[in-house]
Amino acid sequence: MSETTGLPMRVPMPGLPVSVRIHEVGPRDGLQNEKAVVPTEVKAEFVHRLAAAGLTTIEATSLVRPEWVPQLADAEQLYPLLGDLTGVELPVLVPNARGLERALALGVRRIAVFGSATESFARRNLNRTVDESLAMFAPVIERALAEGVTVRGYLSMCFGDPWEGPVPAERVVSVARQLYELGCAELSLGDTIGVATPGQVRALLTDLRTAGVPVSALAVHFHDTYGQALANTLAALEHGVTTVDASAGGLGGCPYARSATGNLATEDLVWMLQGLGIETGVDLGRLAGTSVWLAGHLGRPSPSRIVRALTSED
Repeated sequence: MSETTGLPMRVPMPGLPVSVRIHEVGPRDGLQNEKAVVPTEVKAEFVHRLAAAGLTTIEATSLVRPEWVPQLADAEQLYPLLGDLTGVELPVLVPNARGLERALALGVRRIAVFGSATESFARRNLNRTVDESLAMFAPVIERALAEGVTVRGYLSMCFGDPWEGPVPAERVVSVARQLYELGCAELSLGDTIGVATPGQVRALLTDLRTAGVPVSALAVHFHDTYGQALANTLAALEHGVTTVDASAGGLGGCPYARSATGNLATEDLVWMLQGLGIETGVDLGRLAGTSVWLAGHLGRPSPSRIVRALTSED
């Protein structure tokens, strides 16, 4: 295997951000969907390699009950192994007040809560209605803010739901506003089953801005089920979004929605952003090498097109 030093030609487009912060979700959203449990030491090295590649926000794990997501049951063992990383934010997902207590005990300074725009997914993922889940999040967010912890809100099923079909924008706006008003500093809009198209993305972002949710508080989280993730990301960038979720090597999906295939691959995103002249701070070669290394531990090749292109056999 040989790595090419090829990079895209930089041809900026007018009206796009100067820089983008990539919110790397591979260690959490990626590994939680693997059938095999990855050893704690391998996870720790994965996070360190991602940081060495220049990623500054890496979602490390999830503090859910082990029987829900056994792949991430080692959170208390993993997080202390990351204490030597400086200049890197290491948020964790917390499901409820108990999860927050565990996060605080570990010294976590950034957490995320995971909500849904649709009733069907809320019941399957949280065993609650949308309103009940918001009521559960309220004291968690309040306590976190009181402790000086920054809170991100994930909002899944923003564009389509496998049980309910297309999701009306007004429903997404309603839940997003409530999460924002509860105190979430950032809202990640999830296309959980990958059905969105650029016009739908632009329309939702416009509606959110009209409803008083600033674009500076928004991130996007696209899945590539129908090959639309990069197109949708570009539409979001044109609207002013500067935070994009991605997963190294295209790992992940959603264990509660079978039609949710892999996340947008971080390498594919970085290639596009570099070509547009948008700064990310990420070394694409080191990142691709990290995904190849992890693929070896997982026993299968990376699904990322850019990883395959950069690490093809001679």
